[in-house]
Amino acid sequence: MNIKRNILLALIASLTLGLAPFHPEPHIWGKIKWIAGGGHGMGLMDYWDTFMHGAPWITLVFFIFIYLIRSFKKATDS
Repeated sequence: MNIKRNILLALIASLTLGLAPFHPEPHIWGKIKWIAGGGHGMGLMDYWDTFMHGAPWITLVFFIFIYLIRSFKKATDS
């Protein structure tokens, strides 16, 4: 598996699917603010929507973490 390609794909997914719809603010940002404010009035579908828009971001962080671990391991092995 090419980790750099996976990071690029996750970045593209994060910037498109993770932020859509973009107007008036990125959708995931609005959901995060709603949850941070207590999530009053949120239903199960709102939480599912938050998960679906957040999944590309979680994937991106995961692949960056794996890349950093592999880079650190290579640096310490040599």
